Amino acid sequence: MNDILSVENLSISFGSNTVLNDLSFSVKENEVLGIIGPNGAGKTVMLNILSGILSADAGRIIYKGQEISNTKIVERTRLGIGRTFQVPRSFEGMSVYENVMVGGVCGKLYTEKEAGEKADIIISRIGLMDRRDLLAGSLGLLDRKRLEIGVALASEPNLLLIDEVAGGLTESEVSKILEIVRDAKAHGVSIVWIEHVLQTMLEGTDRTLCLAEGRNVICGCPHEVMDSPEVKAVYLGADEDD
Repeated sequence: MNDILSVENLSISFGSNTVLNDLSFSVKENEVLGIIGPNGAGKTVMLNILSGILSADAGRIIYKGQEISNTKIVERTRLGIGRTFQVPRSFEGMSVYENVMVGGVCGKLYTEKEAGEKADIIISRIGLMDRRDLLAGSLGLLDRKRLEIGVALASEPNLLLIDEVAGGLTESEVSKILEIVRDAKAHGVSIVWIEHVLQTMLEGTDRTLCLAEGRNVICGCPHEVMDSPEVKAVYLGADEDD
């Protein structure tokens, strides 16, 4: 299976603080790669670089065989890279349907008619059809997070970057997020998933990578990674989010 994403020797510093230090990893086509790590490991900064929000000081990002290290956010979206955020960024005064429509119009350049038709498909897949016409601002946390994924999926990404979407949810609610991720994978989407909720990594990823001090500490089978001495050492005393 080919790599859809290859990160090569990625480094970034803010002043004297080195956040990513020669980080390298790859994601295969139709793979879910989980990313774990303690507070300050550089996980969200890495996702910001992959999505184009930040530029790395050094290193390369290869997406589908093309270097995209210097491309802008909009270009990456059009190339097929979608992104969610830790704090949902929906338009609170617009309905669930309208939010997903915006994802299709802005992310995929669909006409409003095309985006509207595809929006209902996405809304059904994320389990919000019964809330289709509700304002996003009236939704509970789980539904806001489902909508966050739905808006990202509306641009029909080949690669979806997920940033701690399970945070603050109950175990049963996390299971609903897992269902959406599995559905996305079943539709051919490759996923990079940052998370602190270990249930998601054990049940929802093909491989898990542990990031610490900006480096790839260990990467492999989720259960083996979680049980490894390296991960236990990294997490000793770490109890805060990025």
